[in-house]
Amino acid sequence: MWLKRSRSCKLTKVKICGLSTPEAVATAVKAGADYIGFVFAKSKRQVSLEQAHELTKGVTGQTKIVGVFVSPSLKELEEAISQVPLDIVQIHGTFDENLIPKISVPVIRAIQISDGDSQVKSQAGYLLFDAPISGSGQTFDWELLADKQIEQDYFIAGGLAVDNVAEAKETFHPYALDVSSGVETDGYKDLKKIKAFIERVKA
Repeated sequence: MWLKRSRSCKLTKVKICGLSTPEAVATAVKAGADYIGFVFAKSKRQVSLEQAHELTKGVTGQTKIVGVFVSPSLKELEEAISQVPLDIVQIHGTFDENLIPKISVPVIRAIQISDGDSQVKSQAGYLLFDAPISGSGQTFDWELLADKQIEQDYFIAGGLAVDNVAEAKETFHPYALDVSSGVETDGYKDLKKIKAFIERVKA
């Protein structure tokens, strides 16, 4: 028996993460991405607040802008929220759960699934289940979430690509599916893969 399906009965949403060029942002928005993510933590996909601010000028419609952080301070979060600006923050690593209600936008709390004892609770509005090494392009063992009772809407991430996203959607019926390296070619966002991934999820 699988974990409780995400509460939303609407179509599965899509998040394209790790964007860093106007072309990739425009492609994701035009193709119907519900969320786009900018990485502010140290990473090959890292962008500055100034870069993200410029890139958000190409965001229209209902697409939400997500800032991705690792073990941030509350000050760091609020600075990015106001400067970019951000609609949502996604937090990896360590963070005081008691500070979550103080953040001025909704929060996605990333949880890296490495074993059956992985915690699946947070005060955040959303959870995101990821592989043990974020951005590695590897999936986590989906069986480890079997029988977990999840109260929040959740994102599934980690190793998703066009060829396995339909299986992930059918397995979890999640609130949203999140991709980064799975829509890249040679380490760069591939516009055709972005469009194909979104189409596959929305099908």
